[in-house]
Amino acid sequence: MAPNLKEDYEIKLLLNPDVALDPVAHKPTAELLSLFSASPTPTQMNVQFLDDDDKSIYNAGWSPRIRRTEGKPLELTYKKRYPITGEDVHTALSAANSDGFDASDTKYEAQVEWGYSKMTLSVTREKKVDDGEVDALSLPDAEKSRKMLIDEAPGKFKDFGGTEDWGVRALSAARVYGPILAERYVGTWDGNVKVYVEVWPIMIRREGRVEYVTEVSFKAKKRSEGGTVRDGLIEVLREKGWLCPVDSLKTQLIMENY
Repeated sequence: MAPNLKEDYEIKLLLNPDVALDPVAHKPTAELLSLFSASPTPTQMNVQFLDDDDKSIYNAGWSPRIRRTEGKPLELTYKKRYPITGEDVHTALSAANSDGFDASDTKYEAQVEWGYSKMTLSVTREKKVDDGEVDALSLPDAEKSRKMLIDEAPGKFKDFGGTEDWGVRALSAARVYGPILAERYVGTWDGNVKVYVEVWPIMIRREGRVEYVTEVSFKAKKRSEGGTVRDGLIEVLREKGWLCPVDSLKTQLIMENY
């Protein structure tokens, strides 16, 4: 068996939108932006997921996504999630290896998404697509989205679990979950750590309201480095009253409400 993938880390901390955002504009407060020396002008991202009504793709641990970020090509993402018990990253990487995600395939990236109380391993394949669209934030409709994701589907998604064309059949019956027009603000923390503050307005349909999911995140090559910065950031966010001491569930909220 080939060695496991080498992982990096993305620390994601959820903020309380009632205090971290302006109550009218639903944008980060000046104090929050100042903490990270972030520009008040965000980059917009339009995002949608595809799955069937039974969420068979999501329930198998996959999330096929289409995203358009201002000034960038259309991006297709095929992400496979693996739960991590405690902080046992190695066992999750070994589970991914058993599914064929190992160090011999350099097209997939392994990342530990490290929230407030738990970690999740994601193994991701990204593809850029030139769809000829001139609108900076438009996304393809359901039919075009299905075709794009099927045409570009990598083998490990297409034939997942040893079932030929599993992913193709699932996508053929898929619909759009979303879209979500999110905003990203870029700043720094602790001198030279690039930090992102993102606001995702997600409709909670059963309650007839919008939840402004607000996250601050940064990336680290090693767990030890990320952990040190994470501890300091949590302390400051808690002191400011901004920290929401739960794990972010953006994708789950989208899949439950669209």
